[in-house]
Amino acid sequence: MDAVTSTGERGKRYLLFIAGMGGLLYGIDVGIIAGALPYLESTATVAWKLSTQQLSFIVAAVLLGSVLSSLFAGALADLIGRRWSMVLAGALFTLSIPMISLSDGYTPLLLGRLLQGISGGLIGVVVPLYLAESLPAAERGRGAALFQLMLTIGLVGAAVIGLSQAQNVDAVTQAAAALPQAERAAAVFAAQDHAWRTIFWICLAPGLVFTLGSLALKESPRWLALRGHAKADLPAAPVSNARESLASRRYVLPFLLACLVLALTQATGINSILAYVVTILNQAGLPGATANTADVALKVLNAVMTVVAVALVDRKGRKFLLMLGSGCIVVALVSAGLLFRGAESEQRDVRAAVEAQVKDGQLALRLDGKQLASLGGGSDAPQQLTVAYAYGPFTNVQARRSDDPLLPAMTLRREDTVQEDSVIGASLRRWHLNPFADPAAAKDAPLSIERAWLGPVPSEAHGWRVALAICLFVAGFAVGPGVCVWLALSELMPTRIRSNGMSIALLINQFVSTVIAAMFLPTVGYYGYSTVFFFGACFSVLYFLTAAFLLPETKGKTLEEIEQHFTGAASRA
Repeated sequence: MDAVTSTGERGKRYLLFIAGMGGLLYGIDVGIIAGALPYLESTATVAWKLSTQQLSFIVAAVLLGSVLSSLFAGALADLIGRRWSMVLAGALFTLSIPMISLSDGYTPLLLGRLLQGISGGLIGVVVPLYLAESLPAAERGRGAALFQLMLTIGLVGAAVIGLSQAQNVDAVTQAAAALPQAERAAAVFAAQDHAWRTIFWICLAPGLVFTLGSLALKESPRWLALRGHAKADLPAAPVSNARESLASRRYVLPFLLACLVLALTQATGINSILAYVVTILNQAGLPGATANTADVALKVLNAVMTVVAVALVDRKGRKFLLMLGSGCIVVALVSAGLLFRGAESEQRDVRAAVEAQVKDGQLALRLDGKQLASLGGGSDAPQQLTVAYAYGPFTNVQARRSDDPLLPAMTLRREDTVQEDSVIGASLRRWHLNPFADPAAAKDAPLSIERAWLGPVPSEAHGWRVALAICLFVAGFAVGPGVCVWLALSELMPTRIRSNGMSIALLINQFVSTVIAAMFLPTVGYYGYSTVFFFGACFSVLYFLTAAFLLPETKGKTLEEIEQHFTGAASRA
C-alpha cells in the first residue's frame, strides 16, 4: 500500500490543513492583484509615472518569480526536504507583504511582487509533491483537490478584500462629489492609494499561519527513503539505474506529457484573466464596485465547482474531468471573444485628430467634454480613448475613460516611455545578449501615434453577458484543469525524477503564464480583448485533444503502478 505519515488520522488531517494553507497562499498570489490593480493603476500612473508596460510587469512579476523559483524548487526540495522547503516558501511570502505595502516607487513594488512569486513557485512544486508522497492512492486525488479548493478560497478571499476596499473608495468618491475639483481629486487619490496598500496588508496573517504550521509537519516518507534516513513501507518500484536522467526513455513520455498539460493549462489564459478580471469587466461595461462584486461571485463559483471536482476526481477520473473542463473553456472563450469583437467594432479611428495635438515630441490631453468634441465623440455616453504610441523601438499603450472621477490627463513623454539601460543591461548589450530595445535608438526618435481609437464604453448589460461567459470559463477550469493539473504534475512522473521533473514542468507552466501576463495589456491595447480570448480558445482546443487522446487514466493507481505503465510503454516503443 502507499505510505502515509506515521502520525495517523490526526496527523493526516493536520497535513491536509497545512497543505490547504499552501493552496490558500497560492490563490492569494494569483488573485490579490485583481482588486488592487485598478487603484494601483489610478494612483501609481499619477504619482510614479508608471507606464502600461510597467503595470503589466507588476502583474506578471508574481509569475516571473514563480519561474525563477521553479528553476531550483525541485533541487531544493531534494536537498533540504519537502518540509523545510514549505517553511521557506511561507517565510518569503510573509516578507513580501510589508515590502509591497510600504513601497514608494516602482522598484520596491516590483521586487516585493517577485518575492511573492518565488514563494508561490516553491509552494506550487513542493506542496503537491509532499501530498503525492504522503497520501495513499485512494486519497491522493482528494488531497490534490483540497489544495486546489483552498487555492480557490484564496481567490475568493482576495476578491472579498478587493470588494470591501472598492466600496470604501466609492463611498469617499460620493462624499467628495460636492467638493471643488482639486479637493475631490485629492480625496479620491488618497482613498485609492490606501485601498491597494490595505489589500496587501490583510494577506499577512495566512502567510504567518502557513510558515509556523509547516514547522510542525513530519517529512515525506519517500524523501526519507530516498535519502536513506528511514525505511518506509512503500510498494516496489521498477528497477532503475541510479544514473538515469530525465532523458532516459522510460522517463521521457510521462515527463513530456506532464509539461504539455501544464503549458496548456496556462495557455488558456487563466492566471491573466483572474488577475485582470476587474479591469476586463470594467472594459466590458460593469462599473466600479459592480465589477468587484462580479469578481467575488466568480471566485465563489470557482470554489463551489472545485468542491464538485473534489467529489468527482476519484470517481470519474482525471481524463473525463479534463475533457469536460477544457470543452467548457473553449465555448466560454469563444463567446467572450465574440462579445468583445462586437463592442470593439463600434470604435472609431481618431489617429489623425490625436496626432494633430502632438507638440514638441509629446502629447497631453484630458478626456473632458471639450476634448471629446474635438475627437468627434459628442455622445453623452461615457467614452474611452486608447492610444498606442512609440518612441523608436519603445512602445506603450494608454487608455482613458471620460467617466473616471479623477479624469487624469493622458501624457505621452519620452522620459516616461524610454527606459534607460541598467548596468547589467548595458553589459549584456555589449555582448549582443540583451533582447530589449536600445535606449540610444530612441534618443532622437519622434513621437509616433501608431493607433488611436475612441468608442463608447459598453453597456452594463454587455458587461453582464461577458461576466456570464467568464463564469463558464471559471467553472470549466475549476472542474477540469484546476484540480487535474496538480495531479498530472505529481502523478505522471516516477519517484526518482519527480521533484526535478515537477520543477521543470512547473517552470514551463509559469513561463507561459508570465509571457501571457506581460503581453496582456499591450495586446488588448493594440488589438482588443477579443484577440486575447480567441488566442486562449485555440490552445484550449489543443488541450481537449491532449486529454482525449494522450493522457492515461491514473485514478486509483499507486505512483509505482503509474510508473510501471510508462515503463511498459517505453519498452514497447
